[in-house]
Amino acid sequence: MKIVDYLDESLIISELACSDKETILRKFSECVSKKFPKISADEVFTILKEREELGSTGIGGGIAIPHGKTKKINTLIAAFARSREGVDFDAIDNQPVKFFFLLLAPEDSAGLHLKALAKISRMLKDAEFRQRLDEAEDAAQLFQIIQEKDDQV
Repeated sequence: MKIVDYLDESLIISELACSDKETILRKFSECVSKKFPKISADEVFTILKEREELGSTGIGGGIAIPHGKTKKINTLIAAFARSREGVDFDAIDNQPVKFFFLLLAPEDSAGLHLKALAKISRMLKDAEFRQRLDEAEDAAQLFQIIQEKDDQV
């Protein structure tokens, strides 16, 4: 599985200027809806918010992987955002989150969804990879770095 098969440069937010979880989820929702207009920003936000209510997707180490499923899409959607300052996202380690990978999956795609979550987790555990993401200048460079790591993992 390749994450970049589901990620587009237009779904990368290189400078996330948000100060709270709800605003981040809304920003992601707008970004996804712009690229995939058959699912509205409000629908994406509701999916993500409901998942966060079950427990934070902030997995620690400055990483969060907000995700959810919907019947409105028939392919996995990935998006990425970086906050240079870090944002309180109720992460399990109570540390600010700098790197956000969003995943939206079709309702009936449990295997694909879980494989994508696992791969993103493996990618982001690499401190050198996170450092490169932190130093990237723009969305194009972020996409390239993600693509390179995706080919290695």
